[in-house]
Amino acid sequence: MRCPLAPKRGRRCAGYGGTIIMTEIVFYQLQRQPLERVLPTLIEKSLERGWRVVVQAASEERVEALDAHLWTFRDDSFLPHGTWREAEASEQPILLTLDGDNPNGAAVRFLIDGAPMPTDADAYQRIVLIVDGEDPDAVAAARARWSESKAKGLDVTYWQPDEEGRWQRLG
Repeated sequence: MRCPLAPKRGRRCAGYGGTIIMTEIVFYQLQRQPLERVLPTLIEKSLERGWRVVVQAASEERVEALDAHLWTFRDDSFLPHGTWREAEASEQPILLTLDGDNPNGAAVRFLIDGAPMPTDADAYQRIVLIVDGEDPDAVAAARARWSESKAKGLDVTYWQPDEEGRWQRLG
């Protein structure tokens, strides 16, 4: 079977001759909506694609808050998850963590609150950086990460909500 992505920008495909897909780096700039509203929706979309997820935060307080929130973010749904401290972390479809490990074999890594890029970034299908658009320092850091990723030749996209709250691709 031929890889459907091979002709595009030199991509290689997982499952096609043992090679892997180039990691896609996706930036979401939050404006007028909190992380707690956006992150669960993005995680749901990842799970629908059959991807395991790891969410890396910058503080234990954020992990604890997300741990509680993902169980109750909607009345009719929850997102099954655990934290890196649990013995069964490797079995979790969604893992909340502070470090760069990937014990659950996630295909997607979400970086929030300025969490650093993992050293094994090429091991993921997608890395999603969620940026607080109301914080000038966070936006400046995202621009620097964008430039660094582009310079490395990575597949990078940047999304920002329009006036109606719909995501618009900016780059």
